[in-house]
Amino acid sequence: MSPKKLARIFAVGVNHKSGSAFLRDRLFIDEEMLPEVYGRLARKSIGQAIVLSTCDRVEIQGAHPDPERAVSTIHELFREIGGSDTEILDRSLYTHLDDAAVRHIMAVASSLDSQVIGEPQVLGQVKEAHRHAGAAGMVGREIGNVLQLAYGTAKRVRGETSIGARAVSIASAAVQIAKDIHGDLRERNTLIVGLGEIGDLIVRQLKAAGAHRISLTGPGRRTAREALSLGFHFLPFDDLAGGLARADITVSAAGLGRFLIEKRMVDQALRERRRRPMLFLDGGLPADVEPDVHDLDGAFVYTLDDLEQVAQRGRQERAAVAAEAWEIVDYEVERWRAGRNIEVVVPTLVALRARFDLTREEILASQPEIDAHEATRLLVNRLLHAPTRALRNLAEQGAEKDSGEMLVRRLFALDKGDGTEGER
Repeated sequence: MSPKKLARIFAVGVNHKSGSAFLRDRLFIDEEMLPEVYGRLARKSIGQAIVLSTCDRVEIQGAHPDPERAVSTIHELFREIGGSDTEILDRSLYTHLDDAAVRHIMAVASSLDSQVIGEPQVLGQVKEAHRHAGAAGMVGREIGNVLQLAYGTAKRVRGETSIGARAVSIASAAVQIAKDIHGDLRERNTLIVGLGEIGDLIVRQLKAAGAHRISLTGPGRRTAREALSLGFHFLPFDDLAGGLARADITVSAAGLGRFLIEKRMVDQALRERRRRPMLFLDGGLPADVEPDVHDLDGAFVYTLDDLEQVAQRGRQERAAVAAEAWEIVDYEVERWRAGRNIEVVVPTLVALRARFDLTREEILASQPEIDAHEATRLLVNRLLHAPTRALRNLAEQGAEKDSGEMLVRRLFALDKGDGTEGER
């Protein structure tokens, strides 16, 4: 009986590089759809599959003894879900098998295949997809092992490179600058002047970084209700000057077409603060902070353009570090391949040992009174009968010398003395 065929790794889907946002949106598989999707895959005899559906990608990673058939089934599934032009979908879908699939899965977990390289949330998304697949009974040994290796690889990439060290978005750049100027944000006062979309993103990142002493002010009548709903302290706009004096970080995003924060106001605030530094993150379009504020000693003003430049430098630095990260990924793929190669031959080794044991038992059973000398002579003859015949057949057929003879020499260490070195 031939050994059981090992499942091979595959990954098939559409990502930000291969397909449009429109196509990815059409293919998006939300949590409510997962039971039906996993059920359909199981009915098609695909028992190992992970559905990863994010803004960057919609793909299915898995393992199957016949991955080409599994991929074909998944293609059909995507066509039914997307309901879009088949030609466009087929052109956008990528397929990775075996080593290439393992490399891809590791790259995804390590955030090397993302729109923004080094995004920390990607690993969490992969683990969440893994959890859902496990609950559906779709995580077998092969894909489970690959995912665990991917998690270890992602940890190495994060720990051994600086891929996540620099800010790559406007909001994360604002937090980086705030930390550079003020250090620990937990004891710093933050003032929000007009909570626009950009201001909201920046404040969310500041809160995630530890800022919690936050006040909200603005010229609109809704400001007090907004402050209450968000859990911020409300500062009447008439007291803006006093609020500035108490604020270490001021985030503005009103964009009313006039300067809400003027040089004279900030100059007075700095005097009251005894020149302790003030950071202004101006997300207003047009700007909320008078440009001359930047000339004041102790005042640091960053506009949207400034923040974008910081983020752009961060993206460039991450791209440069990515080469180091890919070296780690490739090393881990090699380790996986070596382990896989060993795993492939294990059933044959088990079968070989079983055959040898069976031959020994047959000899002893047929001649129970046989002495050790005769028993070992018979055992050697019987064990060598099949390989001897196979080697002669190869020679008669004109096969390459190395294909038979050299393999036997390697297997039985015929060029290394008496062949007993492996027993020591």
